[in-house]
Amino acid sequence: MPNYDAIVVGGGVVGLSTAYHLVRGGARTLLLDRGDQGRASDAGAGILSSTSVSDDPDPLERLKARAAGYYPELIARLRADEAGDTGHAVTGSLTVAVSADEVAPFEQARARRLRMGARGEAGHAELSSARARALFPPLGEVRGALHAAADARIDGRLLAAALRRAAQVRGLVLRQVGVERLLVRDGIVQSVATAAEEIRAGQVVLAAGAWSGTFGAQLGTRIPVQPQRGQIIHLRLPGIDTGAWPIVLAFHRHYIVPWPGGRVAVGATRETGSGFRPETTAQGVMEVLGEALRVAPGLKDASLDEIRVGLRPASPDGLPILGPVPGVRNVLLATGHGPSGLLLGPYSGKVIAELASQRTPSHELAAFAIDRFR
Repeated sequence: MPNYDAIVVGGGVVGLSTAYHLVRGGARTLLLDRGDQGRASDAGAGILSSTSVSDDPDPLERLKARAAGYYPELIARLRADEAGDTGHAVTGSLTVAVSADEVAPFEQARARRLRMGARGEAGHAELSSARARALFPPLGEVRGALHAAADARIDGRLLAAALRRAAQVRGLVLRQVGVERLLVRDGIVQSVATAAEEIRAGQVVLAAGAWSGTFGAQLGTRIPVQPQRGQIIHLRLPGIDTGAWPIVLAFHRHYIVPWPGGRVAVGATRETGSGFRPETTAQGVMEVLGEALRVAPGLKDASLDEIRVGLRPASPDGLPILGPVPGVRNVLLATGHGPSGLLLGPYSGKVIAELASQRTPSHELAAFAIDRFR
């Protein structure tokens, strides 16, 4: 029977980051991935915000701050590994208020940015409507605009491919196969069974995204993760250099993310109760395009290039689920990142790899433990 130090279940950014950090630490690691359609990493917008602070009283904001701060180190490592393009670029972002109902939350955001400025957090500025349009020409008139110069973007598909390549060079074994069952005895996963074989491992990491909950019954616990569908539309503006345009965020939970080559991603729906159906819907398309044109009417002549649909792993309280499974000594969970998977995923993978390797984790995970749902 094959034997590994660690088995990682799930080949999205969280699982690949975990595997990458495990093999960097010398662990013999196997990654099992059945390649589910609708994986969130393949569709996400990839917004890397710099507006969270590491001493925020909210544990999720603290995690976001540490995750954003880890990205430059990770990107530098992947470049040194010659792992390929990740799509990472620091373009800055504009947070804009367009309608009257957005003025109050804009003022709250403005006050937060002023506090960050007072703390020495550079790169945050309030802009006029004209200056905002100069940075992002499709914008209409706005009632207020905040610029965060350090915000960045990442391409989830490219990042996943780079992590995979870098990990395989260091010895990761990758198999495109699903897990049939976890064989648990005396509080330990004795082996992981696929359709073809049983495999032993010292540690098992479940990073199966929206599908993570399917393992709960085998572990004697409930993993409360449900799929939340997100539809994202990629528009095309031929002949226009969009690569340096900033990300645009408004207050109806939608966004606009420009990419090189005239490509602009707009999204996204947050469809709780969608089930495991990564499908495009007429209502979703109408919602996404309507919000994009409300904020940036200059996109009205863009062509429709592609629609991507991802199933986010959503937890009941909006926090990720990270850490051990009570009653099972060698299983760790890394799931439930919701709409923040591409921001949080690489750092979560690093921390979970540290736990799996019996090292002190870089981040306190008590707030993200699964036993909070008991």
